[in-house]
Amino acid sequence: MKKALTLFLASMMILTLAGCGDKEKESSSVSESRTSEEITEAPEDNQESDSGSSVASGTIGQTLLEDFKGRVEADASLSAQELADAVLTNGVIQFAGASMPVENGLLTGFGNAEITGFSEGVMFAPTIGTIPFVGYVFTLDEGTDAAAFVQTLKGNADPRWNICTEADETIVENIGDKVFFLMCPSSFEE
Repeated sequence: MKKALTLFLASMMILTLAGCGDKEKESSSVSESRTSEEITEAPEDNQESDSGSSVASGTIGQTLLEDFKGRVEADASLSAQELADAVLTNGVIQFAGASMPVENGLLTGFGNAEITGFSEGVMFAPTIGTIPFVGYVFTLDEGTDAAAFVQTLKGNADPRWNICTEADETIVENIGDKVFFLMCPSSFEE
């Protein structure tokens, strides 16, 4: 029985490593961190998705940031949960996604750094798979310095948090007490 279990585990490990080898990018690729000043506006030639949110022809991150910004500007009273769920309906996302509330402390994508200073946090990501995609929407605590919070996220973001893949871009921006964070591929096309 032990030999069969060992053989099974070894074969699963080999298959996992083989799967990771196909998806890894060249080690020379550089992950980009962008703040609101560095992010270019998405082109005006947007298309409507089935959900009614726009799909821009920019990168995935730029498109989702613009979606987030538009929703916050339209209704600043939206909760972090409502914003994360709405962003997941954007037509640029080509996977089944889910969102879940998070608490202050260790969060996926930030290594051993504790992320604190928010009253509501929601993570959104693919439900399964090795897609290098993880996002958060935060509502900051009253008195939290938004610029310092954004810098903490940006400084601790690890685009290689996912074992077999690496995110191409990292985007962090706040609008008032709402903060959008995303690490993702620049496109879903191979």
